[in-house]
Amino acid sequence: MRLNRVVARAALITVLASIVFPGFAGSRTPSAPETIDASAFSAVGLDPSAKTLTTLTLDPSYASDGSLAADTLLREPRVAAAAFLEGRPDAALPAASAIIKYIWHLDNNISWYGPGFWGHDGACGMFGADGMQADDIGVAHRTLPCGTKVTFKYLGYTVTTYVKDRGPYVSGRQWDMTKGLCMALHHCFTGGGVYWRID
Repeated sequence: MRLNRVVARAALITVLASIVFPGFAGSRTPSAPETIDASAFSAVGLDPSAKTLTTLTLDPSYASDGSLAADTLLREPRVAAAAFLEGRPDAALPAASAIIKYIWHLDNNISWYGPGFWGHDGACGMFGADGMQADDIGVAHRTLPCGTKVTFKYLGYTVTTYVKDRGPYVSGRQWDMTKGLCMALHHCFTGGGVYWRID
């Protein structure tokens, strides 16, 4: 009984080996070189006199008026858009121009102020009859005109406000946010750079 099992296993191994290795590995005897049929090829002629390259002359009316920066915004003229919407696509359109506007700047040294100033009016007189309050949203700057519209961006939060006070008076800083602004930006007590732009 045991001999039958051994023979069966040996037979199974032989069958499996013949499937995996169907033949002996080796090299073939090289065949004799064949003659190449010349009719399979055609002659290609090169003209040695062709030594020039023609370049089209560009129309100067398509020349650029300047260069575009990486953060430049392009806007279509409103007159052109209005003419197209009115069904006059071939109306005289004004020349398109690049508008460089709304450039974001990063300020890594921005601060906030307020507790000692609450109840007092700022240098611009824009906080109202009760003076600055804890939830007022505004910003102080030393030189920008009062009422200048400024947008701040921090970690996905964006808030637009106005210059309402003068300051900061710490060397190296240019913005002082009210507590209301830094709370709206989720920047209070966290630190980190804030992006700003003048609108």
